[in-house]
Amino acid sequence: MRTRNIPRTALICFMISGLLCTVAGHAAGKTKPKEPAPRFNATTTRGEKFNNDSIKGKVVLLEFWTTWCGYCLQEAGFVDRINDAYANKGLVILAINVGESKKTVKKYLEQHPRSTRIVLTDDTNLAAMFEAKVYPIYVVIDRDGNVAGEQRGAAGEGALRDLLASGGLDDEDDDKDDK
Repeated sequence: MRTRNIPRTALICFMISGLLCTVAGHAAGKTKPKEPAPRFNATTTRGEKFNNDSIKGKVVLLEFWTTWCGYCLQEAGFVDRINDAYANKGLVILAINVGESKKTVKKYLEQHPRSTRIVLTDDTNLAAMFEAKVYPIYVVIDRDGNVAGEQRGAAGEGALRDLLASGGLDDEDDDKDDK
């Protein structure tokens, strides 16, 4: 009799934990959509400087990642494809490595090169502002400098393109290059 209840109990626990994760996921972000992006400064590993004033008129995707995050590695390829496809459409992607040394990131990037702009934690205040503690995290800032959307966790290329659309950049912009 007891063994029959184990699958039911496991299912109930799974459903409750899923509900808790969903609620916690929505509550985890401090910034609500369409609020002004917090004041920030970021310097890429190539020395490019970005702040709220320099991104006006552009759509910005912030990608928070780490070298040990398997999901970050899986999604890096399509983040780079999106970067290349939309670079002439006013998209700026800042891939912010969180909490790792320059040496660790450099060694990782030698094995897994990226076309996006890389920012180290020491060179920005963004990781603390968006409470980057799980990875990847994506934040879109629209052309007016407002947070247009946020995604915590990997969800695939389609979800990322939908997130970019919330910031005013959609697949139609990408299709124009093909014509």
